[in-house]
Amino acid sequence: MTSDLVSVRYLVDDVAAAVEFYTGHLDFAVRSSVLPAFADVVRGNLRLLLSGPASSAGRPMPDGTKPAPGGWNRIHLVVDDIDAEVARLRAAGVPFRSDVVTGPGGRQIVFDDPAGNPVELFQPAAR
Repeated sequence: MTSDLVSVRYLVDDVAAAVEFYTGHLDFAVRSSVLPAFADVVRGNLRLLLSGPASSAGRPMPDGTKPAPGGWNRIHLVVDDIDAEVARLRAAGVPFRSDVVTGPGGRQIVFDDPAGNPVELFQPAAR
């Protein structure tokens, strides 16, 4: 799957307020919205995925850690086969923060780069 959009996920406390901010102040346009859980907005080739506490990205990790704005913002890489990618990375010794999480928009998993920056793999749901 290819796309000209660069996607960045931002965890937010209030999706509607975030949409209003980005569209009202920074010239973004709403691409999709499933309030109050999620919306994505675009500006040029940048796509911001605004994920609220009710989204699948906002679910607690197995150890109880709750994703929050700030330390959980991450690059978002779209893949065609998340299971194959996870198997490949696990075989290479990459540790994951969680197992694959399934939500209404697709499936995702988060791991850290060597510096501790989170990276998300995402496989969109079949439409």
